[in-house]
Amino acid sequence: MFAVWSYDGKMVYEKIIEATEDFDDKHIIGVGGHGIVYKAKLPRDQVVAVKKLHPLSEDSVANLKAFTSEIRSLTEIRHRNIVKLHGFCSHPRHLLLVYQFLEGGSLEKILNNDELALKFDWDKRVNVVKGVASALSYMHHDCSSPIIHRDISSKNVLLDSEYESHIADFGTARIMSSDTSYWTSFAGTFGYSAPENAYTMEVSEKCDVYSYGVVVLEVIMGRHPGDLISSFLSSSFSSSSHDVLLEDILDQRLAHPTNRVAEKVVLVAKIAIACLQASPQSRPTMQQVYQKLLNWKSPFTKPLRMITLRELIDLGNLNEAS
Repeated sequence: MFAVWSYDGKMVYEKIIEATEDFDDKHIIGVGGHGIVYKAKLPRDQVVAVKKLHPLSEDSVANLKAFTSEIRSLTEIRHRNIVKLHGFCSHPRHLLLVYQFLEGGSLEKILNNDELALKFDWDKRVNVVKGVASALSYMHHDCSSPIIHRDISSKNVLLDSEYESHIADFGTARIMSSDTSYWTSFAGTFGYSAPENAYTMEVSEKCDVYSYGVVVLEVIMGRHPGDLISSFLSSSFSSSSHDVLLEDILDQRLAHPTNRVAEKVVLVAKIAIACLQASPQSRPTMQQVYQKLLNWKSPFTKPLRMITLRELIDLGNLNEAS
């Protein structure tokens, strides 16, 4: 009934039903494309997140596929920035996935709440960006077969009480059999998906790189970058948005970063723009991104208030010396 966990499956299932009061709405902490996530407090004060997949109906094949995809991905990987799968349950009434519970909630929730966003300072934001890069670099380059998440977005980045980031929701993940791209049905979240994913359904690691770039901009802007992304993808470099000062697009709820932190924010912005290249081949790998974040070297010597987006675009690819 349950696997992964070294627990009595029947007993755990009954405890989950009891803890969520048979999946009462008041225990819901999130809703995704494939299921609803509940908070469950088990005996001995262990708190877990339980994803109950949508009822098996006409969409049963898609849900079963999401269920097995998530299990395959999460049983293969162990990384501090990837949510831990404690167990799963295939029951006539329910398909359940049981994860570690992360107190901080989603990145989306924090950025959309002024009070929470104020506590989410520049150092914490830079650390979140670094944690997600570390997880994606591991998935793409250090697993026995590369794992592509396909739905990196602010709702699928969860934070713990120390603001350490964890990638969640592997329902659309693909385990690649070789270093190639796949053609598949659309998966992901509009506003975060790479152009080639939406138009040609081509899937490669570079889809995750693009989505990561969107999330990074969202972290430093405090909101989804929206139209700004369209201007980066435009072939016309005369776009007036490129002359905007970097400091003017930063989250205005926080005081502007200074000194060493400002240098890190500039590098993070440069990385985001490099990840948002229209051509997948022009984007860096997540390994290159993570190495840049580890080695923290600002691409500029001039102060933040004088840097324009055009200059960040003109710096070129991350794999070039800078």
